[in-house]
Amino acid sequence: MWWHRGTFDRRAAMSRNLPDFDDPPVVETALGVEFVPLEKWSIPQFGLFWEQIRTEYPRFEIQPPVGSQIERFSAENRPSPPTVTVTAVGVPDVRCWFLERSGSRLLQVQRDRFIHNWRKPPGKAEDYPHYENIRPIFEREWNRFCEFLHRESLGEPDVVQCEVTYVNHLERGKGWSSFGDIANVLTCWTDSEAQFLPKPEGMALNVRYAMPDNQGRLHVSLHPAFRPQDAKEILQLSLTARGRPVSSRINDIVAWLDLGREWVVRGFTDFTSRGMHRVWQRKEDRP
Repeated sequence: MWWHRGTFDRRAAMSRNLPDFDDPPVVETALGVEFVPLEKWSIPQFGLFWEQIRTEYPRFEIQPPVGSQIERFSAENRPSPPTVTVTAVGVPDVRCWFLERSGSRLLQVQRDRFIHNWRKPPGKAEDYPHYENIRPIFEREWNRFCEFLHRESLGEPDVVQCEVTYVNHLERGKGWSSFGDIANVLTCWTDSEAQFLPKPEGMALNVRYAMPDNQGRLHVSLHPAFRPQDAKEILQLSLTARGRPVSSRINDIVAWLDLGREWVVRGFTDFTSRGMHRVWQRKEDRP
């Protein structure tokens, strides 16, 4: 089948000279693909697919669908606004989560989206498993999903975009104590001496960066929040890389995911300060 593995050198692609940390603040990752909506996908297919994966993912939840936000490039190099997906009558406009028992891994499926998530379990000391371990799981589950589509004669997914997301929780007291300390956290924030304004009591930030040759964009957002499981005050720093792979073949999909991951990791490192890198115990760059 067209989605089977080829000669792509995965080990070499994942061993790029990237920054690494012993104690990174990442609490969630997502590797996903968006494809042209499957016309034959309907409610029964959610159940049929669950039967194929139920041993590993015994729990499910129904969620609203994720909207499409394709990274398009014009002469002005501006991204397109989010689009609203219009579905035909009788087509389910839902997303299903399939969760493993611990809840740390889940698959998200809708008629135009497939996403694999790792989430740090609340109250547990589970370390971030690193991309080198997460991506092979995505590959395995994507292959299984494509095989299911083939068996059920649902068509081959025409992939229009890949996405890599990392969510980080920066706890108050670990490198910062107030919003006046943001210059100690972010390299893009200057601590200028204000003549009138006091220290800020809140802030939020959204930044985007275009990748070379219109390969995609990196979106960075920072906003304050309270962590639900322990009510700790945090800064949530999220980085999302999105872009279109060369083709729908698995080799090209994972090649773009590798690129997106590189932009997320290097972007995170550039965006945050050396002082915070010491808090997260940055290692020497890999040889």
